[in-house]
Amino acid sequence: LVRAARAAPPQRNPDDTVLVVVQLSGGNDGLNTVVPYADDVYGRSRRTLRLTGTQVHKIDGQLGFHPQTKGFARLFKEGHLSVVQGVGYPNSDRDHPGAMRDWHTGRPHVPHAQTGWLGRTIDHVTGEGQSVVPGAFVGGIPQPFALNAEKAVVPSIPSLRQAADTPAPPGAKQHRRRLAEAAEAARPGDNPLVDFVQRSTLEAHAAAEKIEAVARDTRGAGDYPPFGLAGDFRTIAQLIRARLGIRIYFAELGGGGIGGFDNHANQRDNHAALLRQLSKSVAAFVDDLDRDKLLDRVLLMTFSEFGRTVSENGRRGTGHGAAQPVFLAGGRLRGGLVGAHPSLDDLDQDALKH
Repeated sequence: LVRAARAAPPQRNPDDTVLVVVQLSGGNDGLNTVVPYADDVYGRSRRTLRLTGTQVHKIDGQLGFHPQTKGFARLFKEGHLSVVQGVGYPNSDRDHPGAMRDWHTGRPHVPHAQTGWLGRTIDHVTGEGQSVVPGAFVGGIPQPFALNAEKAVVPSIPSLRQAADTPAPPGAKQHRRRLAEAAEAARPGDNPLVDFVQRSTLEAHAAAEKIEAVARDTRGAGDYPPFGLAGDFRTIAQLIRARLGIRIYFAELGGGGIGGFDNHANQRDNHAALLRQLSKSVAAFVDDLDRDKLLDRVLLMTFSEFGRTVSENGRRGTGHGAAQPVFLAGGRLRGGLVGAHPSLDDLDQDALKH
């Protein structure tokens, strides 16, 4: 019993909080996401892209959510969504790679930064000798630089369903179980390396068992729409239920690189389709966690590399802007609007000031 107690994986606090970061690749048009429908400057600047008070989900007498963000509007009314208005930084980069790197590193205008802000956080919270990394990327694009750490190796997870449907090599489970039994039977001593290997083996076996069980259990999978982002959120919810010690998740909408939110032409329908995916996916994720009383542990935040210009161009699109709204979703928010909406009368090269 003493040997088993010493060898058992450390028990994590079930109330540990979780951060889910969602990247909107390409530069989301915040002005048509949280719409100043009553502002005359907005109406005059967007001849084909403007949204009216009869179209939006009204927040108040000045602002409303895009028509395709019904889920956001509901979460806002329930107190599970906050809008932080006019987020940006001084002298912001309006080029995709530079702006995204600023957001990923958290160190604007430091072009040679080697770590991301989440990677540094993961390094900070990873205990010495700990084998479980408290961060992961869930999605199909290359892992974002924000998760680049100095010490930790952060995993990328395509989907739990794919893992569950992939047959294991013959004898893999038995081999893994024998390794775990051997590690449990080993006598703890004064050799830190042996102790680390023993603990890592046991933790890996326990984690694999939990992941397989959660991946095959569809009872707690929730009701998600048929979008890629929604599938990533389903995976994240399942991993949260598995209680593996992962505290930071990163997901993405838009395809990475110069992503789908970069609407220089024909913006109306493209932007609407992306916002529909975002809103319905976030709402399903929040509802799923809320049903299992997990929502109070989780905070989701969105970001994009920049907003868009106030004026539309001649191709029914917009250019690269600056300030943008950041959305927060979770169970312990005050909810509502945070900060004032940027002025449309005081612009920086046709872009909202942060």
